[in-house]
Amino acid sequence: MCIYREVPPTAGFSLGIRDYWSLLKPSSYTKTLEDDFKEYLGVSYARVTYSGTAALYFILETLKIISQRRTVVIPSYVCPLVPLAIARAGFTVAICDMNGESFDYNTTELEVMCKGNPDVAAVIVVHLAGMPLDMEKIQALTTPRGIFVIEDCAQSLGAEYKKRKVGSWGDFSFFSLCRGKGLTVYEGGVAVAGQSRYAEILERTIQSLEKKDFLAEAVKIIELFGYGFFYRPLLFWFVFSLPRMFWESRGNVVRAYGEDFGINFPVHRVSGIRKVLGHATFCRLDREIEKQREKARYFQDQLRDVPGVRILPEPSLCRGTYPYLTVFFDDPGRRDIVLHDLERKGLGVSLVYVHAITAYPYLRSIVGDKKFSVGSKYSRSALTISTSVFVRKEDMDSVISVLRKN
Repeated sequence: MCIYREVPPTAGFSLGIRDYWSLLKPSSYTKTLEDDFKEYLGVSYARVTYSGTAALYFILETLKIISQRRTVVIPSYVCPLVPLAIARAGFTVAICDMNGESFDYNTTELEVMCKGNPDVAAVIVVHLAGMPLDMEKIQALTTPRGIFVIEDCAQSLGAEYKKRKVGSWGDFSFFSLCRGKGLTVYEGGVAVAGQSRYAEILERTIQSLEKKDFLAEAVKIIELFGYGFFYRPLLFWFVFSLPRMFWESRGNVVRAYGEDFGINFPVHRVSGIRKVLGHATFCRLDREIEKQREKARYFQDQLRDVPGVRILPEPSLCRGTYPYLTVFFDDPGRRDIVLHDLERKGLGVSLVYVHAITAYPYLRSIVGDKKFSVGSKYSRSALTISTSVFVRKEDMDSVISVLRKN
């Protein structure tokens, strides 16, 4: 890893003095961050929460009120926080494998699960890597059976399926405003109710579970300012690569990649200060996405003829956001060689997730240990390439050179 310059692995917003200046004039804004989301998605209800995980937890607690079923379906390759939120809300996790071509479900397997298990309350649709899933196909399997659809848009704010924003298709959806996830308030999320009849129940649920924690929120405000200082290539090494090197040297790869989570995640209320900053920077969203797409297109043009490397395709009638570009290697050993080489160069290359969801030891009691062929394959073969604002053309050419050489 390069100590002099480290490109962030995802395309998070960079924050500067102009952005923080907005905190000095909060009364000048007539809209809120929640208003931004409602208008952008075309929904009637959106609520800022402590994190995307907290938003999912609140949605599931709401689901317990409106459904007697207690099983939630998730994909085999997903953030470990998803099953933790499901377990905390008192639901059982059911896992469906993916189709082997994208991050979409194996719909044949999903149909069997929806038909064969009358206890399925919801299917979580994960728009991973900024790529929309086939919402109409999933809804055709779930809606006739009274199964709710929850969209996981943690990595896909601004993505579109058939010219309609993801997060507006499902019965519920949630977003992440965590550091590095594009629009950010350092740690945050948004819970969305797609139907107005569920909005009041979700709001009551959040009010009953969300508490004020002034000390914890003060720490987050300080960290938000720290993010503006350290989220740049010349300083990012100290907060990102150095901890990763420490945990890798101790053989803890899961913690090295920041995937060591617990079930008692925070759910406290987000302050107005952080919401104001989010609102002030929301106007940058579409411009930043277009920059990410331009970089992704450059990589795609240069890598499409590299043998043994497959780029995650953008589905037809969809518009991805590309917080990073995902590539798959036919040879997992080659993937590891490329990852090792590029990590040392500090060029923003990383992994989507370390493991398939059933391979995390700390999740064993929640998800079991059954192996899913596609989820396992993705964990061994996938690599992410940064589309961050800090990626220069020479950085992109260096990444391309290594991929062609190895």
